[in-house]
Amino acid sequence: MTLSRHFHRWRLWLTRAAGLLAALTAATPSHAVPSYARQTGQDCVACHVGGFGPQLTPYGVKFKLGGYADTDGQPGKLPLSGMLVASMTRTAKDQAEPPADGAKLNNNKTLDEASLFIAGRLADQLGTFTQITYDGVGKSSSLDQMDVRFAHSTSLAGKDLTLGVSLNNNPGVQDPFNTMPVWGYPYAASALGFSGPETGTLINGGLEQHVLGLTAYGFYDNQWYAELGGYRDLSRTMQERMSLGTADDPGRVSNAGYWRLAWFQDHHSRAYSVGLFGFNAGIQPDRQPGGPRNQYHDVGIDGQYQFLGTREHIFTLQGSTIWERQKRDAMVAAGEADHAHGYLRETRVNASYNYQQTYGLSLGRFMTTGDRDSLLYSSNGAMVPNTRGTVFQADWTPWGKEDSWQAPWANLRLGLQYTAYNQYNGAFRNVDGNGRKASDNNTLFLFAWTSF
Repeated sequence: MTLSRHFHRWRLWLTRAAGLLAALTAATPSHAVPSYARQTGQDCVACHVGGFGPQLTPYGVKFKLGGYADTDGQPGKLPLSGMLVASMTRTAKDQAEPPADGAKLNNNKTLDEASLFIAGRLADQLGTFTQITYDGVGKSSSLDQMDVRFAHSTSLAGKDLTLGVSLNNNPGVQDPFNTMPVWGYPYAASALGFSGPETGTLINGGLEQHVLGLTAYGFYDNQWYAELGGYRDLSRTMQERMSLGTADDPGRVSNAGYWRLAWFQDHHSRAYSVGLFGFNAGIQPDRQPGGPRNQYHDVGIDGQYQFLGTREHIFTLQGSTIWERQKRDAMVAAGEADHAHGYLRETRVNASYNYQQTYGLSLGRFMTTGDRDSLLYSSNGAMVPNTRGTVFQADWTPWGKEDSWQAPWANLRLGLQYTAYNQYNGAFRNVDGNGRKASDNNTLFLFAWTSF
């Protein structure tokens, strides 16, 4: 069998798997339960810092690596949960245009999203984290994040070994650490304000929900993690069937490879990890046979330190840097870029403190820089994507502990987040050509985030 026939069969299998999943989610009744907590018999604080996702504790990391299949052995556990997020957004200065249909120039209140999760054990060694979301800003529903995985525990040379396979729809969503973009700080952000740089690397959500990937991983001796896999695009027809629409279709994705290496240490009262990751892909935006492609090569380094102590005081320090090399043949051919080669660099560092698994304070710094291109960044200051800023958050999570109200059936986080910009789209002043300063985009985001 030729290599092209292997690729064709693999793509056909992924397409059928996506169709089956879409049919499954469409047929599942909405029955909201705190699925992981009920399944394991643990409190939310066992897996999540502050008793609320997505920031994982070492126990949460190992639960994910084990395929979401750990259980207390009691029958009758349904892998279903629900989530609601509502917010108010205020920017330092009114925006030039409403940020969404039906929104005002400022001071917007909205239901951000309502989600149903199929989350938990499906069978022995098989589990899932699958999210179907109603977007309250975009007024549409679709399959959101998806990670279906099989994990098997064994031993090698007298050491524990977990082997697993993940079928997912976003490079990085299957990662067990909170330092890659998909699960990184801030964990909630405004859809009607300014929530970070406009320009991002491909691994930073550039293909989310529009691809399917199959990756294999191993976790050895409770410290060494390695993962390798590949991704293919969903056809435009499949994107429409899954209610994703085609407006954000990235095009034909080829030769998309993902890899990950990490070293993890869990000393109970403290834990830390360092790692490397990478993602390469070719994208043909117009999907025409033989047409030019853009090439992306992403490489990142990340690390995290957690002081857990007795869980009364928890400190976390996280950071990551991603370098992306771009080859822009399709952009140049379409008149969208004047340089055939370019780069992006993203850096994030954040620290957080949590008291009694209830009160949280976080501070993060972000920076995106790139090369000058008069067409690709024609509307930006100095024609570069450079953006720098700081995110502060204070939050209160009253439930999620053993003695909490309706534990483990309900959880809630109330938060105040403020994003301040030093530079936006390459400019400190006159960001939009009409005198708007970078600091005019400073955004106050008040949110209520509940899961049940």
